[in-house]
Parts: sequence; structure tokens; C-alpha cells
Amino acid sequence: MLEQTLSLAVIRRLTHDALYKSGARGAQLQAATESVVSAEAEGIRIVGLGFLSIYCDQLLAKKIDGEAIPKVTHISPSRLHANANNGFCHTAFVAAFDEWISMTRSQGIGLLTVSHSNSGGVVGWFVEKAAQAGMICLGFSNSSPMMSPVGGTKPFHGTNPLAFACPAGEDAAPLVIDMATSQVAYVAVKERADAGLSIPESWGRDASGQPTTDPWDVVNGGQMGPLGGDKGALLALMVDILAGGLGGPNFSYQASSIVDDQGGPMGIGQTFIAIDPGKNPQYMAFLPRIQAMLAAMGEAGSTRYPGLRRADLANKAQTDGIKVPTALIAEIKAYC
Repeated sequence: MLEQTLSLAVIRRLTHDALYKSGARGAQLQAATESVVSAEAEGIRIVGLGFLSIYCDQLLAKKIDGEAIPKVTHISPSRLHANANNGFCHTAFVAAFDEWISMTRSQGIGLLTVSHSNSGGVVGWFVEKAAQAGMICLGFSNSSPMMSPVGGTKPFHGTNPLAFACPAGEDAAPLVIDMATSQVAYVAVKERADAGLSIPESWGRDASGQPTTDPWDVVNGGQMGPLGGDKGALLALMVDILAGGLGGPNFSYQASSIVDDQGGPMGIGQTFIAIDPGKNPQYMAFLPRIQAMLAAMGEAGSTRYPGLRRADLANKAQTDGIKVPTALIAEIKAYC
């Protein structure tokens, strides 16, 4: 595979130009660019540069409104709502962020819901920002139907990711746990299909609901395999209620596809719960206890805590750049 090493500055410019030419403007352009570049720097290409063409197609088709102005509403002393107005969910999150964190510090806990939005991409991107502000945070995002419910045979749940972040010290990268409720993300299956590679049976099912090793069976009318069988489907349902029920106008089964430009705006949602450990009388012991726990994990054989690899890759990308397939660069430049 032919590759080129690009600096983060070049990747940022390429991302910015592709999104701009596709119709993103102002805060929509800024937040979407940051989310894509961050994912790429952290080694999560499937929702970094690998997802950029999907964003561009959705902007061009007006499935995402590249000029939308989010509306933030104060619902209660501990709850905010941000209507993304069919723009990027990242933009709505950023618009509400400062008030949400301030509310959390005041109340000890803060709930932020986002509606009329689109794919959350890396949900860890959101919760990590809260952790950098000193908060423990849970994040949930629903998506279009790709998995059957428990006992079902047809796609109903999305791959509905969830994430958790916790501060790990003033000079340490936050602990970040980020996972789909499917065995893997859909884009990982599509990536295998495009490369002509097979997939493990646990990754997906064909149109009849049978396990398959052919990724095209999943892409062409099949469905994703839930993480841990029924447990993954139950987690997807939980996320859908929290994100689609509290956050969005659509549950997963009502949403148009997040991976193409068909069907109009997705109308999905995200929900974030922030907790201020400073409201705990023992707060002064909180970070030292977290650090002691992480050190004990190391003594138990863990080579790094969740989130550290992503932070290390991002730091390395700052100095060394990132290897990007030439074909992917050409695909993105076609939008510029």
C-alpha cells in the first residue's frame, strides 16, 4: 500500500478544506475539523480521515446542515439541552460545554442532552474534554439500526457507543474508556470489505441473521454482531433510551443511516453526565487514589491504562506526522 507521511497541520488543512468545500461553515466547520483530526491523531482512522468522505457526502446532500446554529436551553439547575438543528453534534456540544461544566461545579452533577444531531464519531472525544476540566463523565450516543434486539432477527439497535472518562492527575492523560455496543464499529467491517478481507464470525450476520465471515454480507443487508451476544444488545437498548430518549428526537430504529447520504437528517442524540469529584468531602484524596489504583494496575501486569495509548499516539503525531494511504488522500482531495 502506497503511503505518505503528513504533518498534523497538513491533515488539518486537508480536513478543513474538504469540509468547507462540502458546505461546513463557522463553528460547524471548526468543531468537525477538530473531531476528525483528533481521531486521526489518536490512531482511530475509521472515524478520522476514513470517515471524512461520509461527512462530506452528508453535507453536500444537506443531511448535515453545515451552517446550523445550535440552540442551548437551560432546563433545570442541573440539566442543559442543546438542539444541534441537524448540524454536527460536536458543534452543539462545544456551544453548551462551558455552561454545562459550570453547572456541574455548582450542583455536583450536570446532565447535557443533544438532539437533532448526527454521528458522534469518537464519543471519547466528548468525555475526555470533561475530564480535562476535572470531571468524571459518562457519554452515550445512539445511531441508525444495525443490530437486532434480543430474540430479534432484523436490525433495530444502532451500534450505540458509550464512553467514560476520569481525570488521572494534573500532568497525566485522562483515563478514557470508549466502546461500541457491537462487537466492532460498522466502519471496521466496511474497511475489511473494501480491502477484500474476511471478518471473524462474531463481527456480523448476513441478511438471514446467520453469522458470516464475508463482510459484504453485513454491508449488503446484513447486521452487526452485538458485543458479548445478548449483553451487547441490552447495552445498545440502554444507550438508545439515554441518548435517543433523553437526547434525540429519534431512537435508533427511527433514524436514517449514519454511514451514507440517503434518507435526510438522522435526528439522533447524545447524552452526557458529568460528576464533579470536588463535591465529595474526600476530594483531596480522589486523584491520589486514582493514581494509586492505576499504579496497582501496572503492578498487576497492565502495561497502560485506557486512554494512555491514544494520548501517546497524539503526542507522537505532533512531531512525526501520520502515514496516510495515498488513495485515501486522493479520495479526500476530490472534495477540496
